[in-house]
Amino acid sequence: MSPQPSRHATAHPLRYSYGTNGLTDLRLDDALSLLADLGYDGVGLTLDHMHLDPLAPDLAARTRTLARRLDELGLDVTIETGARYVLDPRRKHGPSLLDPDPDQRARRVDLLLRAVQVATDLGAHAVHCFSGIAPKDTAGETAGETAGETDGAAARTWATEDATWKRLAETLTPVLDAATDAGVPLAVEPEPGHLLATLADFHRLRTALGSPDALGLTLDIGHCQCLEPQSPADCVRAAAPWLRHVQIEDMRRGVHEHLPFGDGEIDFPPVLEALTACGYQGLVSVELPRHSHAGPQLAQQSLPFLHHAAATVHSPRADRPSNPGEGTVASEGRTP
Repeated sequence: MSPQPSRHATAHPLRYSYGTNGLTDLRLDDALSLLADLGYDGVGLTLDHMHLDPLAPDLAARTRTLARRLDELGLDVTIETGARYVLDPRRKHGPSLLDPDPDQRARRVDLLLRAVQVATDLGAHAVHCFSGIAPKDTAGETAGETAGETDGAAARTWATEDATWKRLAETLTPVLDAATDAGVPLAVEPEPGHLLATLADFHRLRTALGSPDALGLTLDIGHCQCLEPQSPADCVRAAAPWLRHVQIEDMRRGVHEHLPFGDGEIDFPPVLEALTACGYQGLVSVELPRHSHAGPQLAQQSLPFLHHAAATVHSPRADRPSNPGEGTVASEGRTP
């Protein structure tokens, strides 16, 4: 069957951006100029030591300069906070919102508060964040437990899990308060291998916090393919009421590895159709954090791919899994 034009693509075009975590070999201004020249609508700006360092002096002044540059280039922006070593040069994504040490958790909160302020000053449409990996529970891990001891260990595990979720909610509260005051959505991303890894986990957090208006969702389309029971397009429809930011790349079922378009298993036209149909107005940001060595080339290739996919609706490819819910669930694996 020949591809048919989308009935939505022309009426409500999606807006695309590219993440600076996939352009780390470029100076920030060079990266922004590249994206503007290629025709992107915006940028997913990861606050990191090479791109608007959030911990260096004169952040407010540097942010004002960036705001003027974004305006000159006509680029919108989302603020991302997934830099690997911005807080700790030895621990990837550490410390997190779940760190056992409250002083270390406070460092992550401080970063997110800075991100909210940067987002406010830049007029960003959302601030992205994630939970972090749950600290390992050593209770009940002793070898040779009896049946009764195993039952006790299970109970301790449940109690530890509840306490970890409570810690996440409590630690995130001041960031949500700041986002509420600033009028900037805080868009939490389900990340494979993290405590908050799935859409169901997002709703657990949302419920625990009392469904605050400022709490939204970052939906990574590749992660949906990787581990959600629904197809990526169905995930978009299910997430629509809370959708504040979208990341997009190719991926395979059960393998957490961000891939250039065409190297994975995702059928993209239905995904983009679902985003358009649900009225999503934010940026759809290409997320290739392990491909900076080829960043300019991939940025050039990705936008035409997305435009073509948005303009057509394909039947599912025969060589792709008919049910994305089948297969193994991904471990943390190669977390970006």
